[in-house]
Order: sequence, then C-alpha cells, then structure tokens
Amino acid sequence: MCGIAGVVGRIDPEHIADPREAVERMATTLRHRGPDDGGLATLDVHGGVGAFGHRRLAILDPSEAGHQPMTRDGCTIVYNGEIYNFHELRASLPGPFHSNSDTEVLLALYLRDGPACVEHLVGMFAFAIWDARKQRLFAARDRLGIKPLIYRELPGGGLAFASEIKALLDLGRPSLDRSALRDFFTYKYIPTPKTIYEGIHKLPPAHTLVYDDGALTLERYWQPESSTSIRDPEQAFDQFSTLLQSVVDDHLLSDVPVGVFFSGGIDSTAVAASVDRPRTFTLGFDAKSHDESAIAARIAEHLGTRHRMQRATGAGLEESLDAMPGLYDEPFGDHGSWAMRMIAGVAVEDVKVALTGEGGDELFAGYHWYDKLTRFRPSPGWRFAARFLPTLSTVGRSAERRGASGLERYAMFLGPFTLRQKHALLNPELMHEDYDDLWFFRQHWRPELTPLKRIQWLDLHTYLPDDMLTKVDRATMAVSLEARPPFVDHRMVSFALALDDKLLHQDGQGKLLSRQYLTPRLPEGVLDRPKIGFSMPVRRWAKRNPALLDAALHRLKDAGILRSARSRSWTNEQVWSLLVLDSFLQRQSA
Repeated sequence: MCGIAGVVGRIDPEHIADPREAVERMATTLRHRGPDDGGLATLDVHGGVGAFGHRRLAILDPSEAGHQPMTRDGCTIVYNGEIYNFHELRASLPGPFHSNSDTEVLLALYLRDGPACVEHLVGMFAFAIWDARKQRLFAARDRLGIKPLIYRELPGGGLAFASEIKALLDLGRPSLDRSALRDFFTYKYIPTPKTIYEGIHKLPPAHTLVYDDGALTLERYWQPESSTSIRDPEQAFDQFSTLLQSVVDDHLLSDVPVGVFFSGGIDSTAVAASVDRPRTFTLGFDAKSHDESAIAARIAEHLGTRHRMQRATGAGLEESLDAMPGLYDEPFGDHGSWAMRMIAGVAVEDVKVALTGEGGDELFAGYHWYDKLTRFRPSPGWRFAARFLPTLSTVGRSAERRGASGLERYAMFLGPFTLRQKHALLNPELMHEDYDDLWFFRQHWRPELTPLKRIQWLDLHTYLPDDMLTKVDRATMAVSLEARPPFVDHRMVSFALALDDKLLHQDGQGKLLSRQYLTPRLPEGVLDRPKIGFSMPVRRWAKRNPALLDAALHRLKDAGILRSARSRSWTNEQVWSLLVLDSFLQRQSA
C-alpha cells in the first residue's frame, strides 16, 4: 500500500514553476501512506514536463528492488495496492524480473497488453503509467473502488493526480463546490466524481483514465452482471464456502504480519474464522448500545485468536473532530470513521496488514434497510402526517420515511437529512429548486431489478465505495496500515449478484450463507443477536458537552450554511455530520 502523485503535460510556469519540486512536495504530503521509502522520477514529456512521486509501505518484497517509481522499456509506473494473482501473471510474462514485487509484474503486463492489462488483475489498485513511447498517461482504479485516485486538470493543459486530495492542494487551493456542500447533507459524503473543491475529481471505480496531448478520456472497463443464475441452496453454500476461503487465502499474501479487524459481527467473524489463529483487534465503547467487545472476546477465545481490545470514550470527541479534516480532506459524515481510525491505531502496533469485513452487508443483504425497504409498503397517511409534524424532528423524519417509496425512501435510510429537512435547515442560497438532490443514487437506480437486488446494486455502486471503503482507506493509511476487504473481491461480488433473492434474505434476516458458514464454527446462540454496527455514540457524547455542538451550529450559521443555530433532536449521524462540516470549514478558513 502506498501513496502516489504526479504531474504531466504543458504546465503553466506561473502556476507550477518547478514540476519536479511540486511533485516531491505532493509525495511528502502523502508520507503517512508510505513511510518506508520514497521516490521521484522525471518523465520524458515532449513539449511539456512531467514527474512522478511515490511513498512506499513495503508489504511485498520490502527490499530496494521494489522501489518506485519503476521504469522499464520507456514506461514509468507509480502504483498503490496489491495484486493477489501477480505470481500467476508473472509466469505468463517475459522476463527478466529483478524483484518479487507485484509492481514489476503490473508494469510488464501493461507493456504486453496496454490498457487491457486491468482486465487480468485480481486485487485492489490505483496506478498511473507514463508511456513515453506513446506520450500519454494511463491510470486506473480497481473494480470496486477500494483504492483512491484523485485528479485535477491544471491551467495550461496539464494534469495532476494523487492518492488523496491534500496532495493536490499543494498546487493551490481551489474554491469550494457549493453543490457538493449540498450533496453532503444528502449523502453524508461528497459523491464521486465530485470532491468538495471545484476542479478536483475522483476517478470512479472500475474506470481508466487516459491523458493524451491535453485530452482527458475516462472509460469504464468492468461492470458486473446482475442476472440471477444461482438458485439451489446447496450449490450456493458450497460455492460460497469454497470462494470465501480462497479469497481470504489470497488476501493473506504478504511478507509482513497480518491481522483481522474484529467487531464480533458476522462479516469480520467469517473472515477471522477463515484464518488460522489470526491476531484480532476490537474497539469497545462506553455505551452498551454500541459495544460488542464482550461478544467479540468470547468468539475470539472460541476461535483461538490472539486478541486485543481498546475502549473508546467520549473524552476523545474533540480530538477526533480536530483530526477529521486532515484524514478525509473534505466533509465526511460517517460516524464510524473515528472508530475505524482508533482500531487502526491499535492494530498497527502489532501488524502491518489488517483484513476487514467491509462489503458483507452490501453483498448479502445485511443492513436493516433491506428488510424495511422490501417488506413494508409506503403509507399515504404517514405522507400526509409528515406535512404537519415538525420537519427537523425524529418523528417528522420517521413519518417522511414511512410515506415515501422507491429511490426517495432508500435515500432517507442512507442519508442524514431528507429533502424537506434540508429546505428547513439550509440557507436558501444552497437550495436551488432545479437541483436533483438524488442524482448520484439515480444514476445507479435499476427499476427493472427486484426490490432486493435493486438495493444491493445501489449499495455496491454508491454507499460501499464512497462511504465504507473511503472510511477504511483513509483511517488505516493515516497510521500506515494496509486494510484488505476480502468480501469486496470482484469474484465475491459477481457471486453475490448471481444469487436468488431467497438465498440472500428471508423472514427479515440477511447474510444467510455467512450464517450457515459460521453455525458449526461458533458457540450456539451468538449469531442470533441484533446487528449493532461499527459506529460511535456521538449524540450521547455530544450531550455531555453541549457547548461543542452549540458553537458549531453558530459557526455554520455565520458561514451561510444554516438558516438557524437552534439545536434540535438530532440523530447520531446528523450530529456527526454537522460537527465534521464545522471542523472542515474551520480548517479551511485557517
């Protein structure tokens, strides 16, 4: 796992006087992603300039032979990720090879296959290759968006890219995108391809980028099938068991110690149960409603793992808010983000790689909204009642949700604020009437699918990459820890999308195959408890220090974001979203 950065093209010297020095600065900004080694290369760019920078977290072949940027036969690569099938690929490629790294294999694969190289990769990746023979930049991001790639077109015709927004801000800080601010209140994150800054964009998952003589082209190279082909329960379980073990084994590929993030939930337990006596790491909370540490310890003992637990308390709330802008570089409202950062800080003391359970809920219908969106029908009575209930209240939000249908109902489960709440909460200047608040969800909405498959597809293309995987990447890489999510392997995704609805969710219960897999491996009864989720009791913590939220609301009003600084009966995610937005804007103004 690494940090990558680069600049290529006809760069306006008034904007970037020395591209090599600028890229070196960008790479230094990403040092947390790769403290083991750093590299810089000047590129052969006809009629322009170019440089690549790299920060290395040495996981495979930690020797000098794996140093980046790496050049071969006129092509230079900077790469972030892990290619789990690189040994197989290497056997089919011409040598000689001078390292045991997947970077060298990826470069050789590009030299043989060009842009089609991405079709052969199994793993997580974001990389850029300057092809001096063709005078073009080729970049790609993995199929599900596990690894990030951010880019920015520059004055004069150049292009810059990096693993995180903060590195691109070293080239100058653009204006905020006001539509992205509004999106944040809809999604609790800034949806791809936007960032909070005008002119800085996220490369979407499963996309390639080509920059050729000033022309930028993005293309999708992979789209999973959504047709049902697996209906037999016995066949499904056999395939699941074999595939999960195979995928987990692949994700253990490493020349350094590997552990497992372990909440005690079904997904992380399935991963841990597929590893021989792993190191496991759990975060506990000082609120019983959010704490699974006791059951995690019980399961860890049963599985024979080497287990560590760290407890989080509300005393760290202000510390987390101070850190959030530097972690995510834009407002990020998932209230499990600091919890992820805390558990990463514990794990990195013992391991350099951690497997996680991310993706299990999206693949196998584990979230509560799968049940509520497929079993319950909208009520006209509740829709009528919502018009008369206080908009910014728990009961008003609940009535809206019960009266909504389709995409609008889905958005009310996933986002922190409904459309009516935003109109009541936000400054009218942010609420232009002709704006489609649900544009991101809408572009992935598949009305021809069954209700359950529709949600599964939408989760996989929106919530998973832009929330869950972003959360894990930034929180772990902040402490130089590589996180790997076996459930997000594209082979597992293709399998889950092929399952009949009844193999995913029945009688209000999801993750049927994972439950079946774990039943003979766990003590009786531990799978029957309700899902808690890996998040923090933010609202409870904020009530202990009401001045914290009150000050944030007043600053947001003064900044022209909110209509009023009045406090309400906020939900956990609403409190966190407001606090992190305020923290980001404070950092921005400073």
